[in-house]
Amino acid sequence: MKYSKAMELLNRRSVKLAVKISDFLRNLKSKILKKNNVEENHSYEYEPNADPVRTWSNVELKKFTELFKGDVVNVSGWEDKDKDGGFYKDYFPKATSYTITNYSQHLPDRKDEIELDLEEDLRESLVNRFDVVFNHTVLEHIFDARKAYKNLAKMSRDIVITVVPFIQQQHEMEGFRDYWRYTPSALEKLAEENGMSIIYENYRRDPYEITYIVSVASKNPEKWRDKMPEYEKLEQICTWIG
Repeated sequence: MKYSKAMELLNRRSVKLAVKISDFLRNLKSKILKKNNVEENHSYEYEPNADPVRTWSNVELKKFTELFKGDVVNVSGWEDKDKDGGFYKDYFPKATSYTITNYSQHLPDRKDEIELDLEEDLRESLVNRFDVVFNHTVLEHIFDARKAYKNLAKMSRDIVITVVPFIQQQHEMEGFRDYWRYTPSALEKLAEENGMSIIYENYRRDPYEITYIVSVASKNPEKWRDKMPEYEKLEQICTWIG
């Protein structure tokens, strides 16, 4: 058998094996997630049709969101649904106020919605307006990502929580493009550029699946020492690739 044909056959077998392993891991992961979500999060309603990566990020957020007090904003939060049977507002039980922003008004009957374009200069009334700024899977859709993160930081008196994709298929539609994927180093640099430090970060460790990074940055990192969940600084993530 010629070398090229042998390699082609080997590659085909490798792909088939990878698919079988991926299917096995996906099924196993779904069973574990469902079991753990019921036992560890008694107020957490598991929705079988939810996207597993969204479920993962929701569980991650619940590790620390109950720590935060004051004014909270979900930036570009659409209807605030966590796509898992709940609302992000309920993740912040100690919030004194909760606001949603969108690129254009989406919730005409709600007084807690603000129109906001993250690529425009931030209105003075929004500078240091909130204690916690929350942004879930939005930055990949904004071309001027550094300006967008700068605005998130300017809005916050202290905390910026971001959830971004590291591995995900391109997803867009007319008027809603998909530009970027983020590494832990990129998020750390964005935070540092805006006078912030990472106080928590984690990523989804599931081979052959969509991978999100959850990152929490603070302007007052010493305040949160020994209060946030323990974590390891992310370096060289997703080692199964390549």
